[in-house]
Amino acid sequence: MQQTRLDIARIQAARRVIDPVFLDTPLYRCEALEPGLGCAVSIKLETANPVRSFKGRGTEVVASLLAEHGPRAVVCASAGNLGQALAWSGRGRGLDVTVVASRFATVAKLDRIRALGATLELVDGDHELARERAADIARYDGIRLVEDSLDLETCEGAATIGLELLEPKGQQAKPTEPSEPAEPAELTGTAPPFDTVLIALGGGAMATGVGHVMKALAPGVEVICVQPLGAPAMTRSWHSRRVVTTDSTDTIADGVAGRRPIPAVLDDLLLVADDAVLVREESIIAGMRMLLDHAGLVVEPSAALGIAAILEDRDRFAGRHVVTIVCGGNVDVDAYHRWIGYHP
Repeated sequence: MQQTRLDIARIQAARRVIDPVFLDTPLYRCEALEPGLGCAVSIKLETANPVRSFKGRGTEVVASLLAEHGPRAVVCASAGNLGQALAWSGRGRGLDVTVVASRFATVAKLDRIRALGATLELVDGDHELARERAADIARYDGIRLVEDSLDLETCEGAATIGLELLEPKGQQAKPTEPSEPAEPAELTGTAPPFDTVLIALGGGAMATGVGHVMKALAPGVEVICVQPLGAPAMTRSWHSRRVVTTDSTDTIADGVAGRRPIPAVLDDLLLVADDAVLVREESIIAGMRMLLDHAGLVVEPSAALGIAAILEDRDRFAGRHVVTIVCGGNVDVDAYHRWIGYHP
């Protein structure tokens, strides 16, 4: 494959600095989902950790490097999940963490950022304005700016999900001491049981990370990125092979609602994604409801994008074995009840 910015050796090394609480998340076949979807479905559950999203993998790599080499202060812009993860990773390593977010972000995510000890600054705008403000703070204060998806640590941390997808079931290495993460299990080179992986597409860290691993180690697996129709910038950019921005977003999937793709991330995505598709809001909600009813999972909208993609194109996935990464479970309870039609 052509070279992306990522590197398999660095991805393997990332597992040695990520707290084991974020590693080896559940991967299982969910047969209860299959009659309604018409294909075999496995779930990679990235909500089973202290910040309830995959973002902790990347922030662990960032915080580990900062703890060793400085600076001791760091700032990021976040729709909520990255901020929680950076706050968690920074707290454990004595870092001073500032998170900039939209005041319209999910309240539960903002409350958790504060609870984890980070300084939270809110802006009267969307995530792109938060990105601008975070960059201003970094320049003014001379501290580290963490840019999700642009910074390789965030991509290669997320890419460890891909390594776990390709390990034989039951072969994930376990640490013998809490302070000593184990060496990664060996990848056998045998074909995985699945032929398709569906990845939520926002800034691109998870898509480029997991996609890189698939193309490097299991090139027969189709990598399909999924984004809401109401936040299509990265998907349009992938199809156009150039950066396409949008003036606004309109989706409940706040975790993937960016308007300005990063050129370097798009370049990587073009090399590792086989397709990028857009799904409607009603399909996202139906996917959330299916994950609750048939898998017992309460997920945020971004985590249901893979299921939504199958619902919108059952013929495409018929007869396949699909892995979908359930990437986050931080959701406002009242909004969740409205979306899935829950009436206590």
